Amino acid sequence: MRRPVATVTCPTCGRPARWHADNPWRPFCCERCKLIDLGEWLSENHRIPGPPDLEALDADIDGQEPDDPA
Repeated sequence: MRRPVATVTCPTCGRPARWHADNPWRPFCCERCKLIDLGEWLSENHRIPGPPDLEALDADIDGQEPDDPA
């Protein structure tokens, strides 16, 4: 007896995509959707946040004028 193939929602277009070894673009439904998603990552529209850059924050603070005590 064959097991049913799992189906997921394509993250780009929302159509059903087969989660199986015969779908080389999984979790996407097709190569076009995979390339659209790759383009979003390359243009930095998608990002994974990392820890804050503390050196950059320190440089911003050091570049500011100190407050005048009144």
